[in-house]
Amino acid sequence: MTDGTQKPDSARPTGKRQLSGASTISTASVEAKRAQQRREEDSSEGPGGGVVSFLPEVVQEVRKVVWPTGREMVTYTLVVFAFLIFLTALVWGVDQLVTLGVDAVLT
Repeated sequence: MTDGTQKPDSARPTGKRQLSGASTISTASVEAKRAQQRREEDSSEGPGGGVVSFLPEVVQEVRKVVWPTGREMVTYTLVVFAFLIFLTALVWGVDQLVTLGVDAVLT
């Protein structure tokens, strides 16, 4: 433009992530990830990977589990028991009220 103003650059990023300098995802990285997934799918023996690979996969998944400590287990157990006692008392109380109501109606 001749009036001294510049035309906005259409290639300039406008989003917050681009302006702040945060990393963005490129087409090349997406294509590389898709190619890697295709290679992994091709190397498997179909759905589930087969019977032979089942146990090693189970062991691998069990190693990923974050097991609770003994103190956490005691806490969780006490919470479950307290909840069961509360629900049992609630159901018993509702049953008693319904029984009284039915007895009153029928007698």
